[in-house]
Amino acid sequence: MTNSKTPNPKIIEFIFDFGSPNAYLAWKVLPAIAARTGATVVLLPCLLGGIFKLTGNQAPMVAFGGIKGKMAYEMLETRRFIEVHGLTAFRFNPHFPVNTLLLMRGMVAAQRAGAGEPYLDAMLRGMWEEGLKLDDPAVFTAALDAAGLDGAALLAATGDPEVKAQLMANTEAAVARGVFGIPTFFVGDEMFFGKERLGQVEALLGS
Repeated sequence: MTNSKTPNPKIIEFIFDFGSPNAYLAWKVLPAIAARTGATVVLLPCLLGGIFKLTGNQAPMVAFGGIKGKMAYEMLETRRFIEVHGLTAFRFNPHFPVNTLLLMRGMVAAQRAGAGEPYLDAMLRGMWEEGLKLDDPAVFTAALDAAGLDGAALLAATGDPEVKAQLMANTEAAVARGVFGIPTFFVGDEMFFGKERLGQVEALLGS
């Protein structure tokens, strides 16, 4: 019998939503960790708003905005992460918060079409490098077309009941596993929350 605490050294499950700047930052680092450890990243799109609703969690600016020094430290930590990893293309989106329901349904549709990673890269770039208002369907479609994807087809697919149901199922399943925020990573049964835990992810995979 396999010990439930024994990780599968080949899989990193990445639970994300495009609305999280930390998900962008984590993804910029995660592929290199996977390459160094021989792991495969499995992308699990989940709706952050749904996670918050199901767990009673709140966005950091809401939850910690009244705590003296807390958000200033969060911004300092983010600047440190960006500097350490050379992520100089990152820009805070001027339209934040962007409603990501369309984007997340589009991610599910893209995965079903075999275009998950190109879609992920295009949407993260549009959100956290180019500052696009991606909850506007016209902007969404244009960004995908510019990335070589079929924006119109993916926009249409976001209305597919199966796509909608899959996103909801992903979100509910993540919460059932203990997820309360994004980005979250699983290696086997071990859960890690936040980009700051990526070193722990790599250490576990290498142990």
